Amino acid sequence: MVKFSKELEAQLIPEWKEAFVNYKLLKKHIKRIKVARVPKQQLHAPKGDFGRSIFDSLCFITKKFCTSDNNKQDIIQVRRRKMEESEEEVYETELAQLFSEEDEVHVFFASLDEELNKVNQFYKKQETEFLERGEMLNRQLQILLDLKQLLADRRRKHPRPPPKAYSSDSFPPSPGKSSNFSDSIGESDETNSEISQMDDVISALERNGVNFVNSPMRNNIKTKKGKPKTAMRIDIPATTPTRAITAVTSMLWEDLVNSPVKEGYGDFINKRKIQYAEKMVRSAFVELYKGLGLLKTYSSLNMVAFSKILKKFDKVSCQKASANYLKEVKRSHFISSDKIVRLMDEVESVFTKHFTNNDRKKTMKFLRPQEQKGSHMVTFLVGLCTGCFVSLFCVYAILAHLCGIFSSSTEPAYVEAVYPVFSVFALLSLHLFMYGCNLYMWKVTRINHNFIFEFSPNTALKHRDAFLLSTTFITAVFGAMVIHLLLRTAGFSPGQVDAIPGILLLMFIVMLICPLDILYRPTRFCFIRVIRNIACSPFYKVLLVDFFMADQLTSQIPLLRHLETTGCHIAARLFRTHHPETCHSGRLYMEITYIISFLPYFWRALQCLRRWFDDSDVNHLANMGKYVSAMVAAGARVTYNRQDNHLWLAIVLITSVVATTYQLYWDFVKDWGFFNPNSRNPWLRDDLILKNKSIYYMSIALNVVLRVAWVEAIIHLKVGPVQTRLLDFLLASLEVIRRGHWNYYRLENEHLNNVGHYRAVKAVPLPFRETDSDN
Repeated sequence: MVKFSKELEAQLIPEWKEAFVNYKLLKKHIKRIKVARVPKQQLHAPKGDFGRSIFDSLCFITKKFCTSDNNKQDIIQVRRRKMEESEEEVYETELAQLFSEEDEVHVFFASLDEELNKVNQFYKKQETEFLERGEMLNRQLQILLDLKQLLADRRRKHPRPPPKAYSSDSFPPSPGKSSNFSDSIGESDETNSEISQMDDVISALERNGVNFVNSPMRNNIKTKKGKPKTAMRIDIPATTPTRAITAVTSMLWEDLVNSPVKEGYGDFINKRKIQYAEKMVRSAFVELYKGLGLLKTYSSLNMVAFSKILKKFDKVSCQKASANYLKEVKRSHFISSDKIVRLMDEVESVFTKHFTNNDRKKTMKFLRPQEQKGSHMVTFLVGLCTGCFVSLFCVYAILAHLCGIFSSSTEPAYVEAVYPVFSVFALLSLHLFMYGCNLYMWKVTRINHNFIFEFSPNTALKHRDAFLLSTTFITAVFGAMVIHLLLRTAGFSPGQVDAIPGILLLMFIVMLICPLDILYRPTRFCFIRVIRNIACSPFYKVLLVDFFMADQLTSQIPLLRHLETTGCHIAARLFRTHHPETCHSGRLYMEITYIISFLPYFWRALQCLRRWFDDSDVNHLANMGKYVSAMVAAGARVTYNRQDNHLWLAIVLITSVVATTYQLYWDFVKDWGFFNPNSRNPWLRDDLILKNKSIYYMSIALNVVLRVAWVEAIIHLKVGPVQTRLLDFLLASLEVIRRGHWNYYRLENEHLNNVGHYRAVKAVPLPFRETDSDN
């Protein structure tokens, strides 16, 4: 039977862990009460075998009488009182009967009251936030319905019927409170029909509580005929009078209300905007429902925790105090309030009516998605591919030795043709393997990586899936290498045989962009979307998954260089555009090498610049400086490989030392949160997920060692071409391992930040946001 403390640890919401009942602390108090009872029991125990006293029966009757009398009385009294400052209701327990372990019992009930007050206050705070969010989403939905009706009327070119009032399924608006919802919209006066249409729209929206007030804010905007547009403000009832709702894009209302009626393209654009707004509102309802479910789970788990700990107290103290205290717990707000349950029912009703066409089953698929269980077939395939990889590796090693493929006469041509593309897949497989290890460790330590990355739990990659992809890729690589070697030794021409690596690369690209719902399509498309966001960093809002992936690319610069070499060789052999030797020494090759060495750092620096522009946080500029220093160091090392002299050696040493020091500081202090001088864990941070602190210290040392692996690049060891390639591959693999090692601690720190701010639900942006009415 699993202990409740472990069961609670497994079921609690990680981001709200600090707000749950501290069950372990209360158990410690119970143990202290138990220990305090032992000496007194031994003191009153009979010493020696002197038989029974004549007073034993009298003591027994007296004890029985006292016990029965005590059962009629309340052993404890739980009182409520309001705090003078915050007017919050708190609980205080008074002992109506003296216990033999009075001090320990006082401490226990004081801790119990503190935990009950903490749970109540947290529940009230979250409940208030969710209720306000529900009212806001109701207003958002009503505006969206008005827009959809407006677009439908516009397409039919006749006045629309009066809009429906708030339905019984929607959240009731707060009485006695109002809020201004404003958006600048221009009045089009190009034709009389457009003016009449505008009047109809205004009158229809006013009947739904929307008031239009003339404002000269956008008088400088003119129509095609040169007439000025009159700006208007939309005031919609809400909860606070100093707030206003405005569209995310100020052109939304102008497109729908004020623009001339256009056929075709204009309607398509407006329809797409409304569809996008509807998707945002729908996602917001899903996240609201998820948050309500989490709060409901929070309430039930804490109730069970209070019940369990009070039963333990009754057992240890030989008293029946749990009944009185549990009555007060059940009367407390986090148990007695039914607002969350009613709000969940209302969300289900609204979602069913407006988003799933009254299909209850479809609604539950959105609101309560069932997480797919791991298949044993995936585990079997991982083992099968691993066995195939080991077998093919042994076969390749034996064939290469027997055929003398690495002899001095054959090794240059073979290495140049085979090594780059196979290194690409090997490094990719290693990175996927490290990511699978990350997923497994995040799962074991209950780091909510899906929430941090904003992945869907139903389609997100599991650690077994990552291992399967990794082993499949590496098995395919060595299978292709064995086939390539067999055909080469069988007498086929090098031009035909060397096409195998290109075919393997082409198959990978086709698989990546395949539109069919096979081979982890959501993950593949998410990867493509993130790469697009990285490549267009200044033009997209930077999410955590975007800069996390960009950091992965900075560790895969050797892979990008191998892709460059592979593409150059394929073009040289298939299209005869240039000689293959220029792929290693030509001027164009050198320029592309510089670009590839800079590009991942450049993208990452642009992301930091965009985040600084969005958040106005100077730390993002400091982070950008780290990547700029890395760009300079990478460029210096590439130049030194071509110009081996003392000047460039000094430049490489200076730039690399500066960049490495900058990177190590940012890794430990900013990304991992270590080296906190006031931490209770020396050289670390206050909160640690792993129990063994020595793991963190070893990780710090390992990260330092792997960060200075660039020293090998400037030594220029005198070895053969094959050994040089293998050494480069080894260093690239070490960097991938370092990045996988870095990933865990980076997300651990992010998770602890979410825990500190109790972030358990994604904040979905809304199509109509609140801004100050003064603005």
